[in-house]
Amino acid sequence: MDSREPTYRDYAFWARQPLEDIARDCDVQAFRASGPGGQCVNTTDSAVRMTHVPSGMTATSRESRSQFRNRQLCLQKLREQFARKAVPPKVRRATKATRASKERRLAEKRHRSQTKAQRGRVDE
Repeated sequence: MDSREPTYRDYAFWARQPLEDIARDCDVQAFRASGPGGQCVNTTDSAVRMTHVPSGMTATSRESRSQFRNRQLCLQKLREQFARKAVPPKVRRATKATRASKERRLAEKRHRSQTKAQRGRVDE
């Protein structure tokens, strides 16, 4: 894609794509996971980090001991992220302030003005 920021339509398109097509657009990194899991975690490169190049989104998975399973989980996480971002923005409608709110604002301004007017120096 070009250098513009993706829109919700782009995310909706990516969310509808099959996992294989999403995988084609991703950079995949395998690394050793840290944390619980015993000695197997320290010896195998089973954790996976996938970066979807067109959108710049990243997903990491280290739930499984299998690198293949972690790749599948990353793809599912990316698709879920796309689905969350695919929601169109709400349409904003202009509204008018009510008469009561205008009167309250003006009354507060008058009160503030009186308060500041009384802050002058006291003459003896």
